[in-house]
Amino acid sequence: MGNVSNIWYVIMILLPVLGGLYVLLFPFKKREHMCICVEAITILTSALSLFLIAARPERIDIVTFVSKFSISVGFDGMGCIFAALVSFLWPFATLYAFDYMKHEAGENTAKESTFFGFYVVTFGVTLGIAGASNLLTMYIFYEMLTLVTVPLILFTLSREATLATRTYLYYSLGGAAFGFVTLVFISNFGNTLDFVLGGILHFNESSGTVEAAVATISGDVASLPAGLMRLVYLFGFFGFGVKAAIFPLSSWLPKAGVAPTPVTALLHAVAVVKAGAFAILRITYYSFGTEILKDSFAQYVPMAFAIFTIVYGCSQAVRERHIKRRLAYSTVSNLSYILFGCLIMSPLGMAGALCHMLFHGVMKICSFFCAGAVIAGTGREYVYEVDGLGRRMPKTFAAFTVSSFSLMGVPLLCGFISKWQLAQAAVDSENLMAYIGIGALLVSALLTAIYMLQIVIRAFFPEKGFNYSAIERYHDPGWKMILPFGVFVVCMIGFGIFGDKVVTILSAVANGRL
Repeated sequence: MGNVSNIWYVIMILLPVLGGLYVLLFPFKKREHMCICVEAITILTSALSLFLIAARPERIDIVTFVSKFSISVGFDGMGCIFAALVSFLWPFATLYAFDYMKHEAGENTAKESTFFGFYVVTFGVTLGIAGASNLLTMYIFYEMLTLVTVPLILFTLSREATLATRTYLYYSLGGAAFGFVTLVFISNFGNTLDFVLGGILHFNESSGTVEAAVATISGDVASLPAGLMRLVYLFGFFGFGVKAAIFPLSSWLPKAGVAPTPVTALLHAVAVVKAGAFAILRITYYSFGTEILKDSFAQYVPMAFAIFTIVYGCSQAVRERHIKRRLAYSTVSNLSYILFGCLIMSPLGMAGALCHMLFHGVMKICSFFCAGAVIAGTGREYVYEVDGLGRRMPKTFAAFTVSSFSLMGVPLLCGFISKWQLAQAAVDSENLMAYIGIGALLVSALLTAIYMLQIVIRAFFPEKGFNYSAIERYHDPGWKMILPFGVFVVCMIGFGIFGDKVVTILSAVANGRL
């Protein structure tokens, strides 16, 4: 398929961006027409993305400023993984949003058009991050992602939404400033911004300096003390780590739960938070390279923060009584699973991180959608309010139960596969701190069981004498919400049973064979 034109990469990004702007600027008179248009754009974009993942045409340089500054798009192995996740989940998320936004926007079609316009634009920007061929391109789309998701968080225009949006902006823009420091150093001393597995820097052990692995045309090679370059990596890690909700930069994520559930589901499962984890994987394995980072403070400091965040997020989730905020703290914890795998700095660690990035996306979007169905259908938002609802909304809570067991890491479900891969990578690393990380994973599994099963048990087994007549009017949502539940449950079970095939693909990516 090498004859596929690389211009399709540009079309893949522009189709949802321009389509979303059209929906935003030219509101439809009939809601049905808007829904058809939005879903059609989303499905076409996903189909094109999946086709390009299979075809893998050469990258395209959209704009070139000078020799090493260009906006370039093309899929490598890692970009394919992120793009596949986004392209698979987005059409189902959009379908779910059609029913949910009736509850959120009422009869205000213009307000809905604003929501879906930005929702579709965000799809294109996220695919831009997945397809970025160099650090500059990824950084530009990464900044755009912040801007296009602000109106989604602000959607309700409530005081809580305003405060949450302000916090999100402060954290994201501050993190981007730290990431920019990394971009500047890589551009000056790497002699290229392209993503290359293994990194574009070389560690000269004899002199203790870091040099560009790619020489300039004149043959000059700049160098810097290794300690300084490792410090620059920390700037990048914590800068991009804002969106990955690393402690202590995670408080924006639970606050963002004030947004409509279709937004929070994508913020917490796919687009924003996974973009942060994806960016850290990129700079670790494709820009700096593990050669200069491993067995130094550049590995141990962020790994310590990731391990702490795993336990911290779960602990806060146990304490939290609001369902969506509880799931948000769960996301804080699970994102650091991905970072922990990344910081093991081995092909096994990278494969484990990618595995959890994929599987957590499916698990968490399912649990958020179930919570959203409860909130939209009953108006109940707190854990103590779900008593007995499992009997009135059996399909919703059945899907939630499967996602709960998967997040806990129960065998035959996908969560077990990704956690097993992370633990295996930690053992193989023979790194003392990685061993501590295994302990954090075990503690996290226990706490996950507590905060997820508490909801399940209360829903299906309320206290004796519970008055079921008080919830008689509640029922499962319509097919537009139920269908995504069913698909995600099948995926969690399917990946759990046939996860070895997915792991084989991810291992090939981590070892540069795909």
